[in-house]
Amino acid sequence: MTIKKLPQLHLDNQLCFSVYSLSRQITQAYQPLLKPLGLTYPQYLVMLVLWQDYEEQRLPVSVKHLCQQLMLDTGTITPLLKRMESNGLLTRQRSEQDERVVLVMLSEEGIALRDQAASVPIKLACGHGFDVNEAISLRDRIRSWLKAWR
Repeated sequence: MTIKKLPQLHLDNQLCFSVYSLSRQITQAYQPLLKPLGLTYPQYLVMLVLWQDYEEQRLPVSVKHLCQQLMLDTGTITPLLKRMESNGLLTRQRSEQDERVVLVMLSEEGIALRDQAASVPIKLACGHGFDVNEAISLRDRIRSWLKAWR
C-alpha cells in the first residue's frame, strides 16, 4: 500500500507554525530584559499602549481601548490590570459619565518606568543580531497581513 504524501500538512511547511514559533522565541527573549522592570511580557504590551497614549495626551483610556489595541478580551486584560494596579503602575476607576466604563491611567511610577524601558527594543535587537531594516520590513509585512485577516 502506497501512502499518498501531503506535504501541505507537514508541520515544517506551515506558515502558522513558523510565526507561532518565532513569536514564542521573541516573547522568551523579552523575559530577561523585562524582569528588572518588574514586568511580564503581557504587562509590557499594556504599558506600551499606555505610554503611547501618555505621549499623545490621551489618558485616561478605557479598558475597551486597551482590549482593541492588544486584541485581547476583557477577561484576559482585567486580571493583568488588577496586578499592575496592585504593583503601583496604573490606576483604574469607573467613568463618571458611564459607570460601565473603566478608565485606566498611568501612575507616576508607571510614567517613570517608561524611561527605564526605553532601551528594551534596542537591547532585544542587538542581543539577537537583528538587522533593523529587515525587522522593520518584516513588521510592516506582518501588519499588512493582519489587516487582510480582519
